[in-house]
Amino acid sequence: MLKPHVTVACVVQSQDRFLIVEETVHGKPTWNQPAGHLEADETLLEAAVRELWEETGIHAQPQHLLQMYQWVAPDNTPFLRFTFSIDLPEQPETQPHDDDIDRCLWLTADEIIHSDRLRSPLVRESILRYQRPERYPLEILATFGELKRS
Repeated sequence: MLKPHVTVACVVQSQDRFLIVEETVHGKPTWNQPAGHLEADETLLEAAVRELWEETGIHAQPQHLLQMYQWVAPDNTPFLRFTFSIDLPEQPETQPHDDDIDRCLWLTADEIIHSDRLRSPLVRESILRYQRPERYPLEILATFGELKRS
């Protein structure tokens, strides 16, 4: 039975730069959008806000849904990734609260698209998707019934 990992990611843009988190994976620095797993007691939007704060120290709300991706990683792990956009007028200071994050970087789209440090191909794809004009309203995501809060 398929049991995909449900993840959220935020493409954060400010002043023509994109926020990237750097973490060390297998001894190599890798880049990703602020991202992580959905927890049992939260909505997709709550997960996106939480992951953004944990990995960057930034408090911001997603403004649009960019894309939903179904992807199977090279190790055969299946993922469903919900990617959100956040446009900020200025680049806030960053302070990761997650020990796995080494630092945060504000990079151009080209620096990300052409990098060999990307954690997955979805990092590049999400930047390319952001560059297209289509955005989906957050209302497309609904929570049905009550979530079991711990």
